[in-house]
Amino acid sequence: MKIASFNINGIKARLPRLKEWLAETRPTVACLQEIKTQDDGFPTSEFEELGYQAIWHGQKSFNGVAILVDGAKPVEMRRGLGIDGPKDGEGEQARYLEADVNGVRVVNLYLPNGNPHPGPKFDYKLAWMEILRARLQDILASEQPAVVVGDFNVIPHDRDVWSVKAMASDALMQPASRDAYFRILGDGWTDALATRNPRGGVWTYWDYQAGAWQRDHGFRIDHALLSPECADRLLAAGVDKDHRAREKASDHAPVWVELRD
Repeated sequence: MKIASFNINGIKARLPRLKEWLAETRPTVACLQEIKTQDDGFPTSEFEELGYQAIWHGQKSFNGVAILVDGAKPVEMRRGLGIDGPKDGEGEQARYLEADVNGVRVVNLYLPNGNPHPGPKFDYKLAWMEILRARLQDILASEQPAVVVGDFNVIPHDRDVWSVKAMASDALMQPASRDAYFRILGDGWTDALATRNPRGGVWTYWDYQAGAWQRDHGFRIDHALLSPECADRLLAAGVDKDHRAREKASDHAPVWVELRD
């Protein structure tokens, strides 16, 4: 069972690249972030042509998450974490979707960026992570196999960024962001990419600016966390880096884990 995560950075703008990736790699489950479309604009038929069924949680112009499953309909278990955005009256942002697929609970998230730091957006990021942690503790307590994937907007270690100095003031690398991430891991989750690449140097994001891709100036913010039940089944984990090099690509590359059935 292959479960993948891809911050697509606008599903309509990247649809040809997304369909290309699905056809070439054929994940069992594909979790998408930053679909940037309202619910009624989601291109369902495009994925059905490839054999994928989907659920999604959209929002106009920003955020948005979706879960695609090869040959089956994901069984939605939860959408949203019940926390409003950083501005009064803004309401909840479309950042969280949870489903059951083939006996595995799949959590797909797009964690707030938190910039500028300090400020209300950073406070919102930390509050969101605390509520996320509480939800993930409930999932762990159920002892069901579970995988949590998505764009966490956290660079966990210095070895996960091309230049510590360049990113030192960014919300993605602040001690409070890292501490919140490590508290989640400490509850019993396994960071699959870190486990497979203990020396680091594996990036999942390269900015469009300043030739970041050409210089390989990237960092790792897209993660795949495994419950103990799934950590025991881990066969492989990786990044489809070559898809970042293609024309009109997302600024993220897909990440994936493969589990023993």
